[in-house]
Amino acid sequence: MPAELPIGTLLDSDVPAFLQASRLNRHTFWCGQSGSGKTYALGVLLEQLLLHTRLPLVVFDPNSDFVSLGTVRDDAPAAEADLLRDRDVRVLHSAPGHAQRLLVRFVDMDVRSRAAMLQLDPIRDAEDYNLMLRIDTQYLIDEDQPVVEWLRSTGDPGYARIATRIENLGLPEWDMWAWDRRDVTDIVGDRADATVVDLGHFATPAQMQTAALAVLDELWARRHERVGRLIVIDEAHNLCGPEGSTPLQRMLTERIVQIAAEGRKYGLWLLLSTQRPSKVHPNVISQCDNLALMRMSSERDLAELGEVFGFAPREILERSPRFAQGQALFAGGFAAEPQLVQMGSRLTHEGGSDVPITMR
Repeated sequence: MPAELPIGTLLDSDVPAFLQASRLNRHTFWCGQSGSGKTYALGVLLEQLLLHTRLPLVVFDPNSDFVSLGTVRDDAPAAEADLLRDRDVRVLHSAPGHAQRLLVRFVDMDVRSRAAMLQLDPIRDAEDYNLMLRIDTQYLIDEDQPVVEWLRSTGDPGYARIATRIENLGLPEWDMWAWDRRDVTDIVGDRADATVVDLGHFATPAQMQTAALAVLDELWARRHERVGRLIVIDEAHNLCGPEGSTPLQRMLTERIVQIAAEGRKYGLWLLLSTQRPSKVHPNVISQCDNLALMRMSSERDLAELGEVFGFAPREILERSPRFAQGQALFAGGFAAEPQLVQMGSRLTHEGGSDVPITMR
């Protein structure tokens, strides 16, 4: 298999454009404003990775844009279509009614993450936070006795406070608990060619954050296995913003920052995609060695990108507001030299689409 990934053609020519597959062992920042073709273009790269590498992909998909990554288009070239159909692409859905549901096992989550899910601050809620750390999880796995009932049955006033907090946050009503079924970390652990974690249909941001945190905690806990993985976080500003208003948001951002800073040596490589670079934590962006930039009109965002990615030619950055849909600048380790590219065609279907205007 080639070490180069075909992604389109160099701008204003028919010369094929490639990215270096081997240099995706660095963190990548992928950005472009709404309507630039960012999601479509990212799909082109993921398809080529499926075709040409054995790199397992874990895709966090807040808008359900990649749920059809395993569904080949009828007009895809036959040879590539056959290869893609042989790839193991698993989609875990957050919407009910699907055979493969996105489920989380509460008791297997990192204990600090469980406390964050209960919005317990280690300083402000010191006593209850410490109590949560000491709850024996073996008592929380019996589906026949809800955890709230068990906590109150102990007669411990502290446990009763935890039970009230769980009820007040509405956690028992979350339709995402695995109990004795396989959860998202089990399936990610199978190391399929791609696992799409569809976050787009949860009722609350807290549920989306909980599912993402469960996966990232597990990948970090198993980092010493040194299994190379590309962790794709679409609409990354939803999961790792500069500030978090809840302990859960802060814990999730902390984990992503940690992977950005230390994950590379363990084979945990991030690809962060967003339309709002200024809304992504700066400590994550600063760790990225690859840049993919599509149309971006915000002067503030372009100025910040120029400061962080000094290897991207400023004269090309300044052209970004005039990029047509599907045009992108690639610079950094995965491009032999900075290049302007017209992205190629997708081989699989896009999951999301614009809402059309109905004509009379």
